[in-house]
Amino acid sequence: MTPIVSIIMGSTSDLPVMDKAAQFLNEMEVPFEMNALSAHRTPEEVEKFAKGAGEKGIKVIIAAAGMAAHLPGVIASMTTIPVIGVPINASLDGLDALLAIVQMPPGIPVATVGINGALNAAILALQMIATGDEPSRKKLASYKESLKKKIKQANEELASVTYTYKTN
Repeated sequence: MTPIVSIIMGSTSDLPVMDKAAQFLNEMEVPFEMNALSAHRTPEEVEKFAKGAGEKGIKVIIAAAGMAAHLPGVIASMTTIPVIGVPINASLDGLDALLAIVQMPPGIPVATVGINGALNAAILALQMIATGDEPSRKKLASYKESLKKKIKQANEELASVTYTYKTN
């Protein structure tokens, strides 16, 4: 199996957050790889990865980092593959990472999801892939339909909750 999505995290301490992305891609049967690379501690490996990702067949990169959070931007500066940044709540409630990832200079875009938003990053990655892949598009449509069903079920359950002044 050849990966088409790469999940990169600055440290394995990010795995509890990034597990949501891995679980989603796994559920959607999307081949992916996971690696820890640091923009500050392993810059040569980051460069090698970013410059070689396209040759490996990677279509989207999900890069997570906390604090200074340079990893997504550094990767984006070295590839034409779309990069989705996941700011990790490592300090300052994750605001430092969010701002570091979202404030990229012109010409080096990084799509950015919310703090600890690994699931949304994986969904966005699959949406990008699905623009040219009908089976992926169908899986996404089914997934989004399941979200509607969950809300309908929640409303049915709320109907049985009673309060003196609740009218529905």
